[in-house]
Amino acid sequence: MTHPSALAIVLAAGKGTRMKSALPKVLHRIAGLPMLAHVLRAAHAAGIGRSSVVVGPGMDEVGQAALAIDPKLQVFVQPEQLGTADAVKAAAPVYEGFAGHVLVLYGDTPLLRTETLKVVLGELDAGADVVVIGFEADDPTGYGRLLFDSHGRLAGIREEKDATAAERALAICNSGIMAFRTSETLASLIGQIGNDNAKGEFYLTDAVALARKAELQARVVLSNPEEVLGVNARAELATAEAVMQRRLRNAVMAGGATLVAPDTVFFSHDTQVGQDVVIEPNVVIGPGVTIDDGATILGFCHIENATIGPGATVGPFARLRPGAALAKNSKVGNFVEIKQSEIAEGAKINHLTYIGNTSVGPGANVGAGTITCNYDGFAKHKTEIGAGAFIGSNTSLVAPVKIGDGAYVGSGSVITKDVPADALSVARPPQETRESWAAKVRARRTRDKSK
Repeated sequence: MTHPSALAIVLAAGKGTRMKSALPKVLHRIAGLPMLAHVLRAAHAAGIGRSSVVVGPGMDEVGQAALAIDPKLQVFVQPEQLGTADAVKAAAPVYEGFAGHVLVLYGDTPLLRTETLKVVLGELDAGADVVVIGFEADDPTGYGRLLFDSHGRLAGIREEKDATAAERALAICNSGIMAFRTSETLASLIGQIGNDNAKGEFYLTDAVALARKAELQARVVLSNPEEVLGVNARAELATAEAVMQRRLRNAVMAGGATLVAPDTVFFSHDTQVGQDVVIEPNVVIGPGVTIDDGATILGFCHIENATIGPGATVGPFARLRPGAALAKNSKVGNFVEIKQSEIAEGAKINHLTYIGNTSVGPGANVGAGTITCNYDGFAKHKTEIGAGAFIGSNTSLVAPVKIGDGAYVGSGSVITKDVPADALSVARPPQETRESWAAKVRARRTRDKSK
């Protein structure tokens, strides 16, 4: 079931001082995507039709990033950090009078799953007035505890600083994520929340006890602890990255690809991998990469913003940079770098080569040590290598230049002019041989050394 009328309010006003970074906490990346974007994507995938983000003063960068993710969302500023309820109040213009469910999410929980949000929405549909996502912690230190009555019903949430010893012994913890069946429910409860607590803040969690007092239904959806991990420091960022990579690897393997050593392969959030793809150890894949069926990525490759066609082979130790496009059954070998270039079907670039701003025709063969000299210090220029052309080893192709279909370029050449189809072009000094020269030099130097 989709919920186009549901609203997500994402709290992103935290300064993240423990990150020790000039970059706002929620903009730190997991699998190449800002944490805030992961949360907004999960909400959208759950069918939540509208989103808003609450930021702190001077956090324009976060607001701009949020709008770049979803131009339709609204951004609100929490003037002072007076607690989570106060942060939600900052978004009052978007939820007051809103007809639908309201979910309060956090911009620093990038591992939140769409499936869990759908369960929360289902509980609201079934009549719950307030829903809390909770989890069972091995070590609950630092978390608010969920309190239950004698019938096992959610009765309240106690922040650790305000909890008794008995309450601190409880293991079911609060993730902070809450949902309300209607905006009227949210507005009514949040208007009653005070700040009589150890921190003098307005806790949104107090809404649970207030709901029970008003004889409203409060329910819990339990999640895996890692799913609601809040990232506040670099170590937690690394933990979240590890979890996300595990999810991405499992999804790729479930889709029919083989990862020889899964823990050594790193994907981006948007990597697309086909069936019968084989990826060897120590491969790093950045954003914008598509790998089609049957392709093979050998070890120690780095790939970003590139497409790899069916049956193509890449590596080992290859680098595909933005704009690299490999067609069916093409091959890019060891220590080859490709940038902004199209490699046509069956073409081979096997060794120690740089190809930039180039089109390589079907069945062409580019020898070891070849360089396309595409930059003149001011602008990039195009190189065209025709179908079936053969480029000898240690060749420099000085762009702009065209090598015709079926042409041959001799090894060690510096090509500055177009080569016609089926022609041979050799651009190197003629070889000169002097008989006995080496023997004479050795004899002379030996005599000089003995004096």
